[in-house]
Amino acid sequence: MSEPPVSDVTPQTQSPAPAEEERPPMSLGARLRQPRTILSIAIPLLLLVLIARFALNVDIGEVVAGIAEANPWLLLAALAVFYLGFPLRGLRWAILLRSTGQPITVKDSTEILYLSWLVNCLVPAKLGDVYRAWLLKINSTASLSRTFGTVFIERILDLFVIAIMGLLAGFWSFRSGLPPEIQFVAALGVATVVILAGLLLTLRNFGRRIIIALPFPERVLELYDRFEEGVFSAITIRQLPPLVILTMFIWATEGLRLYFVVQALGFPDVSLGISGAVFVALIGSLLTAVPFSPAGLGVVDAGMGAVLVLAYGIPPTEATTIVVVDRVISVFSIIVFGSILYVVSGKRKGEGLSAVNGVVPPRAVPG
Repeated sequence: MSEPPVSDVTPQTQSPAPAEEERPPMSLGARLRQPRTILSIAIPLLLLVLIARFALNVDIGEVVAGIAEANPWLLLAALAVFYLGFPLRGLRWAILLRSTGQPITVKDSTEILYLSWLVNCLVPAKLGDVYRAWLLKINSTASLSRTFGTVFIERILDLFVIAIMGLLAGFWSFRSGLPPEIQFVAALGVATVVILAGLLLTLRNFGRRIIIALPFPERVLELYDRFEEGVFSAITIRQLPPLVILTMFIWATEGLRLYFVVQALGFPDVSLGISGAVFVALIGSLLTAVPFSPAGLGVVDAGMGAVLVLAYGIPPTEATTIVVVDRVISVFSIIVFGSILYVVSGKRKGEGLSAVNGVVPPRAVPG
């Protein structure tokens, strides 16, 4: 996989703003000990078990038996294709960062991004994005506000591609006729694309005017300027097509993961093709944006299960088994492997970034 080229920038664009917040975020261990975090994990799990057992009459024994009889090689394929998405995500973020003047290797961007996913799997409110920006800041001279801008445009790319791919997968999967529930989802997808386009247009043309018109202190305007620079300098018209294609490959790995999970379980009464797997996986990915619980725990599981049962007619027990296995791969594996990386990684200690084209990027001097 080739590295994206380092863009030519002046040293000034890499200097952190003195007005930016210098205090580190709360440690991961401290977050995990907070009552809010504990409740955000325990309550959704308890509700899921109660709903599955008493409302849907899910046979827990059959769920366990279905998992035990799954094809291990296809499960390994599901795991492999899911983890293929991380270097692709790292490559995309490296391209965006380098466009803002921050040199970084794909290895470093992938490592930082994976650690942020670990945080998102353990604590609510999408704090992994904050942690990602902080890790980059302590390992370089990157501006927090500018980094948040790259994360923001990355999220816009994700939502745009998810909406488009979800619509295409949904129409292909239900080409004989869209159920009312799927019609609602399709309308939601169209609305998402329109809203995203309107949001970017407003931000580009009126964002700074709005900030100036409101009674914010000068510091807020400075931070907004760097955020906007991160958003619009991170992506150009020339870069947009390859970034969209790269994002499509990223989200295709999500659908292929679920497809391999379904094939591994091999339920005789379950027929979910690739288009259906992509559609259900993208619905789950959209629901992870709900910030009430880590990795959308409870919301994603219920949403995916509901689509499998109501739209595809899959029995509740089989649907529950599919969701459980898929979430073990997409969440539990990150907790396991991410915890190992968290212990050994030098990025959380601020040891700096790797050399890019033979030059080691400067890092912030602790003060």
